Amino acid sequence: MTQPRLRDRTALRVLDFLWREGPANRVDVVRATDLSRATVSKLVGELQAQGLVAERPAPVAVAGRAGRPPTLLELNPAIGAVGGVDFDHGSVGVALADLSGGLIAETRHELDVDNQAERAIDLAVDSLRRLVAAADLEPSRLVGVGAAISAPVRRDTGSLAAAGIMTSWSAISLRHELERRLGVATHVGNDANLGALAEVRAGAARGAANVVYLMLSSGVGGGLVLGGALFTGHSGMTGEMGHVPVDPDGPLCRCGNRGCLETVAGSQRLLEAVRPVHGPDVTIEGAAALARDGDALCLSLFQRAGVAAGRVAGGVCNLINPELVIVGGDLIVAGDLLVSAVREGMAQTSIAAVRGDVRVVAATLGDRSALLGAIGLALAEADIAAVARAA
Repeated sequence: MTQPRLRDRTALRVLDFLWREGPANRVDVVRATDLSRATVSKLVGELQAQGLVAERPAPVAVAGRAGRPPTLLELNPAIGAVGGVDFDHGSVGVALADLSGGLIAETRHELDVDNQAERAIDLAVDSLRRLVAAADLEPSRLVGVGAAISAPVRRDTGSLAAAGIMTSWSAISLRHELERRLGVATHVGNDANLGALAEVRAGAARGAANVVYLMLSSGVGGGLVLGGALFTGHSGMTGEMGHVPVDPDGPLCRCGNRGCLETVAGSQRLLEAVRPVHGPDVTIEGAAALARDGDALCLSLFQRAGVAAGRVAGGVCNLINPELVIVGGDLIVAGDLLVSAVREGMAQTSIAAVRGDVRVVAATLGDRSALLGAIGLALAEADIAAVARAA
């Protein structure tokens, strides 16, 4: 059988549709590509022979339908892989996934990421190479990498707007460094933005079109999904809710300003208040358990954090009228206690009509949201022609 040239636009139109829209029947492919039924049939057969396209039974057959059972076409997820990296404040997480987003392998290493930029990048690159080798995958089959980091990211350069926040990263273009070392297209995003993307793809916001994601961790951030797509603004630096001032006379924030939301709702600040009373080894999980048991200090700290975050989120809701506010990050271990506090804060700043439209729920992906979002970013930005060439 004649193999289709991958530069052939008609073959790429079929591949691109299956890549972007997922499993579909032949009629859907004909309609979407504006190709004839005969052309689609020929191309699909050739693409299947190359191993680029697979066929599988439809989930539910039409009852009583005569003839051949319906089947769906999909891009073969095994023809390539993407990498994901999460540069958290205290660790580097790395994962490898197939082209359907299914995880192949993942690992995480403890590290002071904020102050060891070069070491963090070295660790990420080495770990991803090891995962590729362990999966018996040719390096050329890695078609893209996504990376999440706890700092504002400029979309145009891939560098971090980290002055005063993560000083060891301020002179580094993370995108450039990863592309140079790995030799593959890389895309970088803020961890809260990518957490929002992950929750929409596979978490509490699946199927929602307009979402505010609140990430309450050692850093505090937010992500916006508008019209079903991640919104990153003019240069990519949306979502810095943690640096919205909530108390002009409050403590100094790592950004250089005073009384930012992060100084009230950040997990590290909460622990700094808890440990002198309950001991130096208390974790966020332990503080949350104490709060649920009625400990006055822990209860008041989680309540204060949630209300402050809710007040900021309420103002955002007035602007964009979302259907969901997702509360995630380290502090979500407090569960309903925190979610209720966020609702209380939103009630103080959002108008009734907007507030009546929005649900406030807990995130479901936990501390893996940024890593899963990084994989989602790599998949969203992958070039189908590069995927086909790699295969």
